[in-house]
Amino acid sequence: MKNIRQSNINIHKDAWVEINMESLAQNIIEIKKGIPANKKFMAIVKADAYGHGASMLAPTMLASGVDAFGVSSVDEGLDLRSAKIKAPILVVGAIPLWAVETAVQNEISFSVFTDEHLKACKDVYERTGAKPRVHVKIDTGMNRIGVRSEDAVRYINKVQNADYLRLEGVFTHLASAEEEAETEKQISRWHSVIDNIDSSGLLLHIQNTAATFAYDIKSNMVRVGISLYGLYPDLPDKVNYRPKLRQIMGLKGRITNIHEVKKGEGISYSHKYIAQDTMRVATIPIGYADGVSRNLSNKITGVLNGRKIHQVGNITMDQMMFDISSVDAQAGDIITLLDDNELSLDNWAGILDTINYELTCRLKVRLPRIYVR
Repeated sequence: MKNIRQSNINIHKDAWVEINMESLAQNIIEIKKGIPANKKFMAIVKADAYGHGASMLAPTMLASGVDAFGVSSVDEGLDLRSAKIKAPILVVGAIPLWAVETAVQNEISFSVFTDEHLKACKDVYERTGAKPRVHVKIDTGMNRIGVRSEDAVRYINKVQNADYLRLEGVFTHLASAEEEAETEKQISRWHSVIDNIDSSGLLLHIQNTAATFAYDIKSNMVRVGISLYGLYPDLPDKVNYRPKLRQIMGLKGRITNIHEVKKGEGISYSHKYIAQDTMRVATIPIGYADGVSRNLSNKITGVLNGRKIHQVGNITMDQMMFDISSVDAQAGDIITLLDDNELSLDNWAGILDTINYELTCRLKVRLPRIYVR
């Protein structure tokens, strides 16, 4: 029997995202098998754990061996603190200067990489007496945020000498971990910094999910994101290990209507699908407003009562249709669109020419999340 929890969200809808917590725990165990025991493990749970529900997943992550959490904003950190998560939290992106005091009050660490950041930290310390907890972000080639690698040693020394700060770590982000040549350039810039600072007692982290699997780099913490949720990032040809993962996100909807469509009739807007024979069509209440792209129309399958069925007609804002001519079914039966077997997010990503990350984040808009074990 499954143990089920649900997030605090309106569930008056016959469609839902199902999150398998047992698979989440097993994924972390599998990933940790390839990580040296002396390296800490940061779970990246930004964008509400890539659409899976950060506050609901965090306790299971901690119980499975996660040491810290990475988020993209102070608000995401506050959500975890509101859920009684006491583990270290780092905002890996840039925070507004006016949010520094809130971060400090809630023991949320954050990235610094400009003199303006340091001034804001000093102002908060002088006003409250509390030292901000910070990690210096180095730009080694991502060209997004961070102090440039050639200026990083000077900047880190300035941070270390600031009596109003608590420097916890130094980190950078790899732009193309799947490309070995480009990654080696960034690793070289990384070493040029950390080999020239006093790194004792600091958390040093450069390895994202792909780099965790593929490279041995001087660091003492890894940051793992997408593979927590059972999906792989783009990887280089050669990896040190490839853990066995299970997609933890499923997508299901109950049939709200079944009707007959006669040969030659069109289905849905613009009649992009024409019935080649008389057929039985089922409708479920999931559409592009729920995060299922309209560009998947007529290209995906589902499973109904153990049988594969094809989606037909344009996916609409709130509904989509399936050909169930070959299946004995009735209103209320469940159609599965995503699972950890053949109905994968990677398949949808391939159809849409995008990445699995984007799709998990889309599916949090209106769909309730049900947590099963």
